[in-house]
Amino acid sequence: MAQFFTVHPENPQARLLKQAVQLLNQGNVLAVPTDSSYALVCHLDDKNAADQLRRIRGVDDKHHLTLLCRDLSELANYARVDNQQFRAIKQATPGPFTFILEATKEVPRRVSHPQRKTIGLRVPDHTVLQALLALHAAPLLAATLIMPSEDLPLNDPEEIRERLEHHVGAVIDAGACSLEPTTVIDMSGDETQVLRRGQGDPALLGL
Repeated sequence: MAQFFTVHPENPQARLLKQAVQLLNQGNVLAVPTDSSYALVCHLDDKNAADQLRRIRGVDDKHHLTLLCRDLSELANYARVDNQQFRAIKQATPGPFTFILEATKEVPRRVSHPQRKTIGLRVPDHTVLQALLALHAAPLLAATLIMPSEDLPLNDPEEIRERLEHHVGAVIDAGACSLEPTTVIDMSGDETQVLRRGQGDPALLGL
């Protein structure tokens, strides 16, 4: 049975988020708010939790999962970026952008793309999620909370609990999120490409 943490969207209660971090450390998948939509998150180093996250989403190992980072210094530990890429990313973070980047050896091979050795990374602009990341003191592995065969992410915390109460350890309720996804920017090749246009304006990156 999933726990349900109702937190203030601008001043989240630390005691509740600490309980959520304990659940992450125990191998649970959580449903959390972000600056784009609700997402599923788990501990980066927990294979069973990552497998459970993929089962809920109905995706295989070729689906890019995303690392949610607190800031750019953390992002640089997990992705290889040159100075020009770093400056471009800095213009757009924190915010609703996901960057596809070449993964470093800090990223477990089982969570990077099996052929391309890439990973999605982003720095979210959401008070509750940033507070959770700070208490967790490490990036979280994430995927947008879209159910198999559905097109839109779940956005109502009560509905999320009702549908996933036997599949996630907790739902963090900070109110409704946007339903517009992140803009996905692929920087892993010779040329930077916009793979998906969402909330983030590619013009911030000169695209």
